Amino acid sequence: MISVTRARTVASVRTALRTVSTWSNVPAGPPDPILGVTEAFKADKDPRKINLGVGAYRDGDGKPYVLNSVKKAEDFLRASNPDKEYLPITGLPEFTKNATKLAYGADSTPLNANAIAATQSISGTGALRIGGAFLARFYPHSKVIYLPVPSWGNHTPIFRDSGLEVRGYRYFDKKTVGLDFEAFFRGRGIAYYIVVDQNAPERSIVLLHACAHNPTGVDPTPAQWKEISNIVKEKKLFPFFDMAYQGFASGSTDRDALAVRLFVSEGHQVALSQSFAKNMGLYGERAGAFSLTTADAEEKARVESQLKIVIRPMYSNPPLHGARIANTILSRPELYGEWEAEVKGMADRIISMRERLYNELANTHKTPGEWGHIKSQIGMFSFTGLTAAQTKALAERAYIYMTADGRISMAGLNGKNIDYFAESVSRAVKGTL
Repeated sequence: MISVTRARTVASVRTALRTVSTWSNVPAGPPDPILGVTEAFKADKDPRKINLGVGAYRDGDGKPYVLNSVKKAEDFLRASNPDKEYLPITGLPEFTKNATKLAYGADSTPLNANAIAATQSISGTGALRIGGAFLARFYPHSKVIYLPVPSWGNHTPIFRDSGLEVRGYRYFDKKTVGLDFEAFFRGRGIAYYIVVDQNAPERSIVLLHACAHNPTGVDPTPAQWKEISNIVKEKKLFPFFDMAYQGFASGSTDRDALAVRLFVSEGHQVALSQSFAKNMGLYGERAGAFSLTTADAEEKARVESQLKIVIRPMYSNPPLHGARIANTILSRPELYGEWEAEVKGMADRIISMRERLYNELANTHKTPGEWGHIKSQIGMFSFTGLTAAQTKALAERAYIYMTADGRISMAGLNGKNIDYFAESVSRAVKGTL
C-alpha cells in the first residue's frame, strides 16, 4: 500500500512539474522519415532484415566502406604532423580552389578569370543553408525558390528557414516512373521540358539536381539539359545547383558535372552546393563547398566578404580534418587517380545491382508491371513505384525497410540479399506476401 501511495505521489509531482515547466507547451515534432526507417531496422531481430533507407554507400558485404585513397590521405596528413588551429571563416583556401576546379572544370572561364566566390561548408547541407541565406539577403529580384517535386526532404526546411519562399515545379511522373512529360511546354514546334510552372515569376530561383536526382534517380538527358538551360535563360531564372553525387552517379566526375558546366558555358550565373560525403565516403567529416559565379575578381571579393558575414554567426568556421583529406586527394595526382577509380567502382557496383534487380523482377519472378526504370534511373536512389501499402507489407512481413514512397537506396543491395529482396517485392506486388 505504501508503494502505491508513493507511486501516486511521484506521478502527481511529475504532472505538477510539467504544468509549471517553461517548456510545457512545446509540442512533440514529427519523426524524421529516414531516421525512422533506420530505427525500425535496428529494432528488428530477424537475420534477413534489409535497410534500404539510409543514404550511405555500403560494400558488397553490406558494410561501411572507407576508400583506400582516404586512408592514404590520412596517412600523409599524419606524417606531416598538421596543427589543429581554426580555419578562416571561408575554410581551407586550397580545398575550395580544388573543389571549384572539380565542379566547374579546369577550363572554366569564371575559374580562370578568378570570378568564382567560394567558401567551405559543413557538407552539402551547410552549403545549401549558406546559399539560401545569401540569396535571401542579396538576390535582388525574388525571394522565391522552386524545388522539383519530389526533392530531397531537407531542401524545403533549409530554404524556408533561410528566409526564402519555397514553391514546387513538376518533375516526376508516377505513372511512367520518369520525368513528367505532361509538363512539357507546347506550341513551339518542339517539346520543351518544363522547369517551372508557366506562371512562375521571372527571375525566381530554381533548384536543380546536377546529377543523381534525390530521391527519384531520374535525371534529364544531355539534350534535355540544353533545353532546360534555354528555358531558364528565357524566363530569366536563377539556377542553384545541388551537386551531392559528382562521380558517384555515372562513375565519371566530368560526366556528372555536365549540367553545371553547360549552364556556365552558356552564360548563366549560377550558385552551387557541393558535398564530399558520398563520392569520398566522408559522411561524418562534413566536407563541402558553396560557390557563386560572379562578373569579375572585384565582384567576387565583395561577395566573399558577405559570405563571411553570413557564416560568422552560424558556426564561425568550418571543420578542418575532412577538408584536409579531400584537398589531399584532389591535389595529389596519384591519390586523385586512385580516388577516381574507387568512385567508378562504387558507381559500377550500384549499376550492376540495378541490372540484376531488373532481371530478377522482370524475368525470374515475372513481376507485374514495367520495371525498366530500375535500370534507367541513376545514382544511389531509386523510386521503385511501390505503394505505401506494399512498403508497409515488406517491412512487416519480409523485414525490408524503405521510405513509404517506395524510395530505396541501391547501395543497400548486394549479392547476399538481392534475391530475397526481389522475391519479396514480387510477392508484395502480386499480393501474396
